[in-house]
Amino acid sequence: MRAIVQDTYGSAEVLAFEDIDRPEVADGEVLVRVHAAGVDRGVWHLMTGLPYPVRLAGYGFRAPKTRVPGSDLAGVVEAVGHAVTGFRAGDEVFGIGNGAFAEYAPVLESKLAPRPANLTFEQAAAVPVSGLTALQGLRDHGSVEEGQSVLIVGASGGVGTFAVQLAKAFGAEVTGVCSTAKVEMVRTIGADHVIDYTREDFAAGEQGFDLILDIGGNASLSRLRRALAPKGTLVIVGGETGGRWFGGYDRQLRAVLLSRFVGENLRTFICSENADDLLVLKELIEAGEITPVIDRAYPLPEAAEAIRYLEQGRARGKVVITV
Repeated sequence: MRAIVQDTYGSAEVLAFEDIDRPEVADGEVLVRVHAAGVDRGVWHLMTGLPYPVRLAGYGFRAPKTRVPGSDLAGVVEAVGHAVTGFRAGDEVFGIGNGAFAEYAPVLESKLAPRPANLTFEQAAAVPVSGLTALQGLRDHGSVEEGQSVLIVGASGGVGTFAVQLAKAFGAEVTGVCSTAKVEMVRTIGADHVIDYTREDFAAGEQGFDLILDIGGNASLSRLRRALAPKGTLVIVGGETGGRWFGGYDRQLRAVLLSRFVGENLRTFICSENADDLLVLKELIEAGEITPVIDRAYPLPEAAEAIRYLEQGRARGKVVITV
């Protein structure tokens, strides 16, 4: 099969387009014929091996353990393992697998769901990781409630575009933060208010937000706290300062420690990749509550270009790869 592979950590230049063996399907796995794959910051982290704790987390110390990058995918079931009961060959699915930048990828049954009926494969591939992160950040860790004021920092990105729509679906009053070129897009997906961070400081106003979901990763902890209501909740998702050791994630650790001593609830989390929440997203999508925002799609041989585009920070919503 054709696939994108890498044998060392580095920039997009380490990626190559090659013919490799098709993966075998294990007992609890589903082999998916990939039609499209999503691109997010997680792909960049695993490609570069940065920050260094990524390597210590089991992805390979000197070189990546998985040669084929990519996790978000949508496609058609090719084969199922003996222990799989919920899927069969021919089913159209979306979910989170290993090595999605390829014609075939293995996926645990527990991380797979039927494709939303009103989405193309390209749209469905944009949903899993970003959609789950937004859903769990707001619902599980932010405890969002109807009528609350919610600030989404990084509202124009992959997670942010889902977060804006989900917060509106939960009945919140939503303010999105983004750059000038993306203001109109954030407004069109449902934000009640949009702050252009190049012209206005979201922490300068008198309003204290009940919930802040920070995906941007650049604002200081003190600045985020200034924008919070006295008993508000801050959920930090992003941590993109470029440091090789912590990459900004030290801010998340400081938030958790500080939360014990202040009135605000300061939190962070790691996304749980599970089929139950994929089904929640599927229902919301089919009900018209949320729609994936896709900036552009690249063919599989141009996966390196897709990642370079993501690195530039200009993407509105998601970047996907067609296979």
